[in-house]
Amino acid sequence: MHLLRVLCQVRLDKLLECQGVGSKKRAKRLLQTGQVSIDGEIVRQGSRNCDSGLQAIRIAGQLVKEHAETYYLVHKPIGVVTAVSDSQHPTVIDLVAPEERPEGLYPVGRLDRDTAGLVLLTTNGPLGFQLLHPRYHVTKTYLVTVNGPLLADAPDFFASGVRFHDGTVCQPAQLEILSSQPFSSQARVTLKEGKFHQVKKMFLAYGVKVTGLTRTAFAGLVLEDSLQAGAYRPLTASEQAVIKTFLK
Repeated sequence: MHLLRVLCQVRLDKLLECQGVGSKKRAKRLLQTGQVSIDGEIVRQGSRNCDSGLQAIRIAGQLVKEHAETYYLVHKPIGVVTAVSDSQHPTVIDLVAPEERPEGLYPVGRLDRDTAGLVLLTTNGPLGFQLLHPRYHVTKTYLVTVNGPLLADAPDFFASGVRFHDGTVCQPAQLEILSSQPFSSQARVTLKEGKFHQVKKMFLAYGVKVTGLTRTAFAGLVLEDSLQAGAYRPLTASEQAVIKTFLK
């Protein structure tokens, strides 16, 4: 085998090609004969996603040199758009210092311009696709302020699957009432899907309007109080371990 070179793709079959193993037939043979492992687990599927910066990948016993994808946790402020570029508004990418902004950095999913909170930025395209795909049921949590009361029946209303006015039915969601007043209430809602304006529409279906919305958790990542709006940081080792679980 040639000397291992830097990872250029995240699919395992593409990784093998980048490592100079020879033909596609030889790469397939390496997989079929159990000579490729990720974190000690023999892997035979070339479509498996991988990241040598997060995982120990061995090909015929040789450890692939690290090439870490970039992962940032960002506290998006209100007024900033969740996009790579925008001609009218600042973006979440603009929040990252130019010298720490690698090519290909993009936000996983989106938050409305008037919604604040946790956004994951990464250069790992396939991982982002998996985190957004409905079949993975990635958990998202929001702190919500509404313009009316949240009564004792609200948690059951959300748990039974909210129906929108157009007939769309949401998956069951968990609602925790934090405070309830006639003209302003707060709650924490956790869901596993991402329909357009879903949180706002769910509360409208209940009979109140969302006046404040902040995403506090996404895919096992949690937005801590110490990270100010507009700030960002790399994922910690424990957070990277969480992300690894989605590299399947």
